[in-house]
Amino acid sequence: MNELINSNENSQNQLRDTMDTEDLNVCPECGTPNPLYDSSRGEFTCMNCGLVISDHIIDSELSGRRSFSAEEKAKRETKGSPINALMPDIGLSTVIDISKTPNLSHRMRRIFKWNTRMSWSKRNMLIATTEIKRIGTILNLPQHIKEYAAKIYRKAFAANLLRGRSIKAMVSAIIYYVCRVEKIPRTLQEIIDVSSVQPVDVRRCYRTIIRELKLSVPAIDPTILVPKYIAALELSNDVEKTALYILKKYMKMFPVGGKDPKGLIAAAIYLAAQHHGEIRSQNRISQTLKITEVTLRSRFKEMQRLIRLPKPGEEQK
Repeated sequence: MNELINSNENSQNQLRDTMDTEDLNVCPECGTPNPLYDSSRGEFTCMNCGLVISDHIIDSELSGRRSFSAEEKAKRETKGSPINALMPDIGLSTVIDISKTPNLSHRMRRIFKWNTRMSWSKRNMLIATTEIKRIGTILNLPQHIKEYAAKIYRKAFAANLLRGRSIKAMVSAIIYYVCRVEKIPRTLQEIIDVSSVQPVDVRRCYRTIIRELKLSVPAIDPTILVPKYIAALELSNDVEKTALYILKKYMKMFPVGGKDPKGLIAAAIYLAAQHHGEIRSQNRISQTLKITEVTLRSRFKEMQRLIRLPKPGEEQK
């Protein structure tokens, strides 16, 4: 903490000299003097109560300093905010502000008019990025997942894969692909439920981006979905451990490619729940995982016949 304070003393003094505000010297909440300046975030924070006194401060520490090598020049260059893949223009467009210049010439008014018009490509990206952010917010997806999906959508749009296809269906298919690649426990049905598109359209778009963009098809790991359904069925941690043990044993014995992972998960949870005496009906499990009871019973019979569960006290390897 002392080293961080010492390293930031010069930048704090420079900022206080350039800013004509006295609120940065004392915390308004607890009255502690000399708040800490975080140059990476551009914030003044109180070291006592943690209150952020001021944020989004422009860093002028590197302005006016000479550089004697390419490395120093790269470190001292300031080019504004970083680009954002979730913005239709990636944050690189320029907006003409006419609020401060009301007396514009006829030529400038025409320039402003054409600057505000949006082409079809920008309108398409605006709709797509808005849909990506909406689905990502509902499904609580991380920021890097949404940015990855936006990058793949740009590739699909550049390859003219949107002709004759729905934007929402393409966005849903791309989000499903990204979740599979990054091992995010989200199923296709969950994405379809929040996207209001037909499942057949999403599957067609998924096959199209895999084929045309030459993407590698990631294999689904059923084990990453087990904790989610264990919580939905209100089962204990012992049942979760046993279900994971059953799934890993089954995947070592048989290839699971082409089989519905939710069917395997449902059978493993049903068998583990019976083993620990926490009975859940086949109907409740099938409705929770949104599969048929026939699928559950067929996978359950396979696992029950081929996998021996350890007795109480034995280790699950």
